[in-house]
Amino acid sequence: MTNEELPTLELAFPGPERDSGVAAIKEGRKTALTGLLEIYEHAGEPLPEVGQRFAVLDSDGLPTVTIELVEVRTVPIKDIDDAFALAEGRGYANAAEWRTAHEAFFQSEGVSEFLGHTPAIDDTTLVVAERFRVV
Repeated sequence: MTNEELPTLELAFPGPERDSGVAAIKEGRKTALTGLLEIYEHAGEPLPEVGQRFAVLDSDGLPTVTIELVEVRTVPIKDIDDAFALAEGRGYANAAEWRTAHEAFFQSEGVSEFLGHTPAIDDTTLVVAERFRVV
């Protein structure tokens, strides 16, 4: 299967945040990503599975790198630890910084518009925590 035939994965929204995430994957700094379970449910998308491969899209919507999932967990947001936060490759010093950034994104205008409301985030909010490798 070629990169163009794979299901696609878009980090955040097009622009600087996506561009920095894609660069971090290509540089090997980013080996994990997190999604809000509610987004998957609202979109009617199945949860990702270990072994799935995705073509990661850049801000122009073009496939730029292929990843393969090596771990997928659905966990309460409070269970994300420092090691996972560091694997996100965004420069978080620890899980507390990771959580602050992710709460802000999950409650951003774009996510709120997609969901039709601003999600409430607390310790029990479920996230999909994924680890991957570049292939």
